[in-house]
Order: sequence, then C-alpha cells, then structure tokens
Amino acid sequence: MKAKYKGPIIQRRDQVDPGTTDQRLLDSRGPGDWVHTDPWRVLRMQAELVEGFGALAELGPAVSVFGSARLPAESPWRAAAEKAGRRLVEEGFAVITGGGPGAMESANKGASEAGGVSVGLGIELPWESGLNEWVDVGVNFRYFFARKTIFVKYSQGFIVLPGGVGTLDELFEALTLVQTGKITDFPIVLVGSSYWEGLLDWMRDTQLAHRTISEIDLERLVLTDDVEEAVARMVAAREAHRG
Repeated sequence: MKAKYKGPIIQRRDQVDPGTTDQRLLDSRGPGDWVHTDPWRVLRMQAELVEGFGALAELGPAVSVFGSARLPAESPWRAAAEKAGRRLVEEGFAVITGGGPGAMESANKGASEAGGVSVGLGIELPWESGLNEWVDVGVNFRYFFARKTIFVKYSQGFIVLPGGVGTLDELFEALTLVQTGKITDFPIVLVGSSYWEGLLDWMRDTQLAHRTISEIDLERLVLTDDVEEAVARMVAAREAHRG
C-alpha cells in the first residue's frame, strides 16, 4: 500500500502502519498496560464523533447506499448504484456511502454528477487508502462503531446493493436497530433479487421456522430489482415522517 488514512491522518510509503486502531483496541493479548491507555482512547473516540457530527450537522435528508467495494466497473450493480445516487439527489436527498471503491464509488459519482451532496464515511483498513474521487464531503474514522453511529444518525434509510461481509454487517446493524426500536420510519431496501433471495429464503425457512425471528423482521426488508422503487420507498418514508 502506498498510502493509508488513520482517521484524518494520511501515511505514505515507509510510514504506513500495517495495523489498525480498532485492532489495537480490541486485541486483549499482550501486557496489561492497556488498563492505563484505554481511558485515553475514549477521548479519541469522542473526537471522532464530534468531527462526524460537525461535518454533517447541516446535511439535511440523506440516504445511505451500501454495496461491495469489489464490484468491477462493468457490473450492472455498479450501474444501479450510480443511478440510485443520481435519483436520490433528484428527489432531494444527500447520498452517504462508505467512501470506498466499487458500488460506493458509483453511488457517490451519481450523486456528485447530479449536483447533490456526495458524502463518504471512510474507515481505517489495512488494504484501502482513502476516499474515492467522487466524495465531496468526507470523514475518515479509526473506529467502526463511531462510523456506524454517524451512518445511522444522518440517514433516513438504507439502499443495499450486493456486497460482502461489511455490507452484511451494515445491513443487519440497521435491521437490529429497527427491530429494537432504536430507529423508526427507517426503510431498508435490498437491490438485486438474484443476489439476496438466497439470504431471505434462509431467514424465512430456517430462522423463522425456528422462531428466532418474527415475520415482521422479514417484512422490514424490501427486495427489488428496480432502483426507482428503492428511491420511491425512501421518498415515501420521508413524507410519512413529515406528516
């Protein structure tokens, strides 16, 4: 890696740190000096939240678009992400992504080219080196939980395109918060039926059958191949909230 962001700090060449801040926080192995250093880390966590709140305090209505960083340029899901970013802006939303490549970059591109606010919330990772070029307002985080807090606080809904472990994490984080009443009037739309149907079938045939979830949990996840429907769900939720 030629460059790496650690929160607001950029490192290049031989100054790149191979570890991450989260790794050092969560790794319980090693000497007991963490007892003395962890309380001071709280101040850094606080600073990340303050930076995030300050950067997006005047953002207005926004929708987060999630999806894989690994989708190639020719993927139809990249085209769907770009269309989602553009249409959300046309409907009066800012667009928030994780700021990385792939689907995130396409959504940011659609939003930026449509003249809207294109936001990227980056995270310190061993293999990524900053925000994509279509991010107009960017915040880099060291800690995942701080980043997730900003995602949820400033989003009125999630559009979720095909993605990997990180996308699943964001999807089920949102679903858990809706299920437990931590956030309300919060639509979650999955785009790409061929990709997501297997997951929903497993939730229905296994989780629901074993009563580890309720039918309402499945109803909270809307599946579509139509970006226009996904955007319409976000608009309807905004109007319902205003009413």
